[in-house]
Amino acid sequence: MGQHLMSRPPKYVHGFIDRHGKPRFYFRKAGFKKMPLPGLPWSPAFMEAYEMAIGGAALDIGARRTHPGTINALVVTYFKSAKWEQLSPDTKRMHRRVIERFRAENGDKRVALLHEVHIRKRLDAIPGLSSKRQWLTAIRALLEAAVPTMRADNPTAGIARIKIPPSPGHHDWSDEEIEQYRKHWPLGTQQRLVMEFALEATSRRGEIVRLGPQHVKHGWIHIQRIHGSKDVDIPMSPELKAACEAMPKGHLTYIVTAQGQPRSKAGLSISFAQWATEAGLPAHCRMHGLKKAGMRRLAESGSTAHELMAMSGHKTLSEVQRYTEAVDKKRLAASAMAKRQSQTVNSKVANLTSESGKPAAKSLKKQAVND
Repeated sequence: MGQHLMSRPPKYVHGFIDRHGKPRFYFRKAGFKKMPLPGLPWSPAFMEAYEMAIGGAALDIGARRTHPGTINALVVTYFKSAKWEQLSPDTKRMHRRVIERFRAENGDKRVALLHEVHIRKRLDAIPGLSSKRQWLTAIRALLEAAVPTMRADNPTAGIARIKIPPSPGHHDWSDEEIEQYRKHWPLGTQQRLVMEFALEATSRRGEIVRLGPQHVKHGWIHIQRIHGSKDVDIPMSPELKAACEAMPKGHLTYIVTAQGQPRSKAGLSISFAQWATEAGLPAHCRMHGLKKAGMRRLAESGSTAHELMAMSGHKTLSEVQRYTEAVDKKRLAASAMAKRQSQTVNSKVANLTSESGKPAAKSLKKQAVND
């Protein structure tokens, strides 16, 4: 316990020892609601509550001075709504940036006077399809909270969702690239363990930074999935088990900074890019591509879509079927070519039998098999 009390707590966290000798910690940030935090700094329960607090809604600063029916008043209402509370901390952070910027530009304007043409004009000024889609998603949800109390309809209803052209996405690490990384970073290093978590447990960076010895028991590991996926308990592969057993057990998380504190997911991404480069791998070999490779390898081993869901925590079959369908296509293509080759050999054997007799046919068939 002393080690954690001596560690510097996360930003906006204040603590003290009460009269009973018990440490107490609170999240305190200007404009946000004061919130008690359980346990000790950097523990899993503490960090989960901290992430919820820092991603939560700000207090209604100046709420009494906001005029009813304005964008300012709508934002205050939306940040107190049940729909806002249902969003994940990551989604809240992204939407809050969009909404606060929108409020800074239009706060005193009346919601009832906002029309579709205004939304389209602002949308056209945003560069990049991804940024357009994020902006529209956040503003659509905000304006939906205005119906029916501030206006009869949502002015974004007639605007279609921004479509982004399909892309191959993150690079799927090849088996050769995986082995090259393993040879460079041996067991007992954080560099190796991060790779095994991402690959063998199909984990994202936000999941990896939370994992610690307390999540491992009897050859199984419990993973708190993020981005709407379900938490999972999965058996550890020999590679992942060996990587975990080779690491020191002095912290509540396996992956820590030089100061012994858990890494942030953004910092881990930057570090991993450097580690891959040091291993001599190309720039497209990044962490999320390992999750993709892990899913692909499971599918190639014969795992069904439902089995992949049990590993990854995905909620719908459509999210994992792309892995099994890609592997099935390769298998079908290989089967089709094998049948074609077999048909060609049989055809040659039949022709030779009719022309030269049975012994020559056997010789040709044996030659074809050897080829």
